[in-house]
Amino acid sequence: MTHSASPALRSPRARDLGLDLPGTPGPFNAITDVPGVAVGYRTVIEDAPRPGRNRPVRSGVTAILPRPREADPSPVYAGIHRFNGNGEMTGSHWIEDGGFFVGPVLITNTHAVGACHQAAIRWMLDSHPETYTAGDHLWLMPVVAETYDGVLNDINGLPLTEADARAALDAARPGPIAEGNVGGGTGMIAYRFKGGTGTASRRISFDGTDFTVGVLVQANHGIREWFSPLGVPVGRHMPMADSDGPEDHERGSIIIIIATDLPLAPHQLKRLARRGALGIARGGTAGGNSSGDIFLAFSTANARPLPHKAPARYALEMVNDDLLDPVYQAAVEGVEEAVLNCMIAARDLGGTAHDVALVKAIDHGALVEVMRRHGRVKD
Repeated sequence: MTHSASPALRSPRARDLGLDLPGTPGPFNAITDVPGVAVGYRTVIEDAPRPGRNRPVRSGVTAILPRPREADPSPVYAGIHRFNGNGEMTGSHWIEDGGFFVGPVLITNTHAVGACHQAAIRWMLDSHPETYTAGDHLWLMPVVAETYDGVLNDINGLPLTEADARAALDAARPGPIAEGNVGGGTGMIAYRFKGGTGTASRRISFDGTDFTVGVLVQANHGIREWFSPLGVPVGRHMPMADSDGPEDHERGSIIIIIATDLPLAPHQLKRLARRGALGIARGGTAGGNSSGDIFLAFSTANARPLPHKAPARYALEMVNDDLLDPVYQAAVEGVEEAVLNCMIAARDLGGTAHDVALVKAIDHGALVEVMRRHGRVKD
């Protein structure tokens, strides 16, 4: 049995294999390259079923803190995009109308949204007791997103608890972060390879100042035949075995979080979130009917007080829309790379006497061989 909050071991990544990826990443090539952003995991991997259950637990929670442990909570300007809506992201209606959210973002499995939502509220109350007990009648609307891990996890046993979500929040740190079978991505499947949690970043220069666009994905989407990273039809060269069963349509989902320190207004962040669809399309997915593809973009710039403490008028810094093309490109490239990173870092999961499937990670050597034949490996 393995319970871990923030696995520290670094797994291979797409650039380690020599894949010819565009753009310039930040020092960690992660969402945590955006100054101030922190990420924490709670990973639960068990080899045997719990008492009274017949399947093992393989799941977890990912926590993203836009402004970790600030003295007083402040809104984070944000935008969302629902590319295909068979999924959940709580708080999204207010982000659509109000253009901001307050507090952390959690990503988990489909049936753990409630536990994570409760944990996020309690964590905010504990982190800011003076703010939320001051008699101002404040409320919290946490952002919790999900994808389905029921092929590899006893999802109907509701194994994840409020304590698991709290552990992910408490573990959030800046710096390099683990990928693959970690956090909410523990039991995920992408293009019928083992999927999971992945991240990437891009450094951009805007009006003579350096900024960062960072991405984190929970990838659980795609069918094998579609898989075409960097334009290479990898899925056709690495087909599924007959023993893997039929692949008639896509059943998975993907959550994408895009963060930046560039000062963007809510309408600009909504447009940035839309670019997540182009990022996953570059990997090959068409966005199947049963897929929940939901994207959130936020900016750590423009910190301001909670609305009830803000003045009647305040200034908002934003950039010129006509100059945003390189920012969009950074997000698209980052999403494609983050999906690749999660698949390359992932490890085989399942295959025990208690499982319904063994989901294998992508073979690094076979992937590199296909990519090299198509001129997409740096020698």
